[in-house]
Amino acid sequence: MSEKEPLNIIITGVGGQGNVLLSQLVGRVLVRGGFHATIGETYGASQRGGAVMSHLRVSRKMQYGPLIGEGHADVIVGLEPLETLRVIAQYGNPGVAVITNSRPVFPQAVTSGGAKYPTRDEVATTLKDLSRRSWVVDATDIALELGPPILANIVMMGTLVGSGLLPLGAEPFEAELRESLPADRLEMNLEAFRRGIAEVARTA
Repeated sequence: MSEKEPLNIIITGVGGQGNVLLSQLVGRVLVRGGFHATIGETYGASQRGGAVMSHLRVSRKMQYGPLIGEGHADVIVGLEPLETLRVIAQYGNPGVAVITNSRPVFPQAVTSGGAKYPTRDEVATTLKDLSRRSWVVDATDIALELGPPILANIVMMGTLVGSGLLPLGAEPFEAELRESLPADRLEMNLEAFRRGIAEVARTA
């Protein structure tokens, strides 16, 4: 588990993927675990699938400002692969660790034929070249096996916890899900979280 002080985490995706909920869940668990956690949100045209990015700064000692400087991310979690590439280009460094969902959300330039979207192999190779450690996980595919695609954000929370990049293990995250979610959605979300932990171990 990370001992970086502060630990700078960026969670990125596009509007509608549950990026903000994911950052809030992670932040709440860390605060309850005795850490200082500051969250800063930035939004593009989120209603139209625009970029959404959360900066999460975690410290044992003090409260830090909410925004991470360019080139200073320690961990990047991407719900959408092209957004992950954009963020690592701006905030990455040779020591960054990155986890991305494999399922693209094609921007209008791609759907209209005006631009080419990178392949999964191209994404994986680029992330490997630009980071000390990287994972590409099929979070949306797992979510669809269990229920709605929005569950991919909980799968990705599981991958983040399973990666060992956070200073807490799985138990407090499961406790947060039990407290936060209604009974009729709990088991599905717990399974998504556990599948994420298993997936990041499988793809290590």
